[in-house]
Amino acid sequence: MRAVIWDLGGTLIDTYPDVDRALASALDPQPDEQLLHEVAQLTRISSSRAISTLAARHQVAEHRLRAAYEATKLHWQEHPPAAMEGARDLLEAVHGAGGLNLVATHRERGSAAALLEVLELPIDDMVCAPDGFARKPDPAMVLALLERHSLAPEDCLAVGDRPADIAAARAAGVPGVLLETAGVELAAGDAERVTSLPALGARLSRRE
Repeated sequence: MRAVIWDLGGTLIDTYPDVDRALASALDPQPDEQLLHEVAQLTRISSSRAISTLAARHQVAEHRLRAAYEATKLHWQEHPPAAMEGARDLLEAVHGAGGLNLVATHRERGSAAALLEVLELPIDDMVCAPDGFARKPDPAMVLALLERHSLAPEDCLAVGDRPADIAAARAAGVPGVLLETAGVELAAGDAERVTSLPALGARLSRRE
């Protein structure tokens, strides 16, 4: 394996707790576990879809939810979310085996780069949808990384926490692994699934 193509938020960086609570709190100042779970089911598909769906479902102005989401990004400038458990160790293991750590994310480049820097996550290259790439499940970002680094799809692995990550990888010919969120059911066909990054690291070690 010559490279791993990572999603960022929810895969390498634990962004969901802040996002879920911000959106739920925009609906109810004291959200209960049921509301938080409802939000989580939607954000694991798409943050934009979560906002539009929740606004319609709860009869709340969409701009109110979007403002809560944007406020979370501002909060991260001073109080960044943590790296996912095992993320740094797994990134270093990929480098140790001579592989590349590549990122394909929907996040704006400035925000993504700032998070990677403050968390000291060793990434070799990154493409961001706002730079002019179609969003996943379109394979454009994955294909761009393959082309930039002269990589054959079968020599790579894509890891993400949403079905769109797996669909984008599959459309580019790259095997994908879905990082599952406990308690959130996601449909990703017959994709390989793991419950944590340490579990993924153990599985990759066994393959070697």
